[in-house]
Amino acid sequence: SCSLADGLCSSCGRPQSRFSVCRSTSTNHLLPDKKMPWQHRILLATDGSPSAQAALATAAKFPWPPASRAQALVARSNWLPALSEQARAAAKENFRMVADASRRALTRCWPEAKAVFIDEPPGDAILGEATRFKASLVVLGWRGHGTFRRLLAGSVSRHVAAQAQCPVLVVREGAKAVRRFVVGFDGCTNSERALEFLSALEPGRGRSVVLVNAVQPVQTPASVGRFPSSMRASIRHEVAALNEKQRLDAQATVTAGITRLKESGWEAEGEVRFGAPLASLLAAVGEHRADVLMLGARAMGGLENALLGSVANGALDLSTVPVL
Repeated sequence: SCSLADGLCSSCGRPQSRFSVCRSTSTNHLLPDKKMPWQHRILLATDGSPSAQAALATAAKFPWPPASRAQALVARSNWLPALSEQARAAAKENFRMVADASRRALTRCWPEAKAVFIDEPPGDAILGEATRFKASLVVLGWRGHGTFRRLLAGSVSRHVAAQAQCPVLVVREGAKAVRRFVVGFDGCTNSERALEFLSALEPGRGRSVVLVNAVQPVQTPASVGRFPSSMRASIRHEVAALNEKQRLDAQATVTAGITRLKESGWEAEGEVRFGAPLASLLAAVGEHRADVLMLGARAMGGLENALLGSVANGALDLSTVPVL
C-alpha cells in the first residue's frame, strides 16, 4: 500500500501524518518517524504554465521507487472571480483541460495517476490538497524573476514552501536530468530529513550526492590591531583554533552523512566550505554541475520569510537549478 502511516506528535499528542511538522507550539517539533518507511506520494500543482510543465517533467525524472503515487492539482487563479460569468466558465474549462493534460503526462510514469480541479485560491488549494492526499512531496513551478515579479507570481511558490508540512520542490527551469544532488548538510533535523528523503529513492548507477557543510568562520576583531603584539598573537591563535574545531566538527558531520547515503546505494562525497551558507551552496551547485539543490528550511518564527529561513529564501531567488 502507498498509504502513509499516521502517528501522534510526541510533544502535544495530536495526530500528525508521517511527514508533518507539528505547529501547535511556538517551537516546531518533528515526529519520531525514523523507523517508519518513506512511501512517496507526489502532488504536482500546475496551472499549465511553462514553469509548471517544467516542474512536472523534472519530478518525473527523479528515481522514484515502484510504490510511489502521483496526483496533479489545478487551482483557479485569484483573478477568476473578477471575470464575467461567460469568461469564468471558459477559464474553468481551460483549467480542466490543463488538469487532464497533466494527468495524461503523469500516467507515463504513474499509470494510476489522477488529477483534481479545486476552485480555491492556489496557495490554499495546494496546502489543503497536500494534507488530504498525505503528500510526501509537493512540486510546483516558480514564475518570479526579480524582486517585483517575485512578490507577485512567485508568492504562491514561496507561501507553499514556507507553510507546507512536507518537502517542496520548486522548479524555475526544468532539469535535463536528475542525477546529481547538492545537499546543504549541517546535521540539523531538517538536513537529516533530506538524507532520509534521498535514502527512500532508488539511485541506481550514475546518480550522486555532494554534501556541503558551510561554516561561518570566526573573524579576528578589527580592534585587535590596537592591542599589544603578544595579545594580538594570542587572540589570533585562539581564533585559528576555533575555526579548526569548527572544520573538524563539520567534517565529522559530513562523513557520517556520506556513510548513510552509501549504505542506501548512493555515490556520495562531501566537503566543508568556509563562508556564507547560501553563497557556498550556490557555488557548489555550479562546480559540481548539480541538477537539484536540497536544503532544510529552518523554522524561525511566524513570518513566512522567517519560517522558510534566509538561506532557503535566497536559494529560491538565486538558484539556477530546482530547489527541494
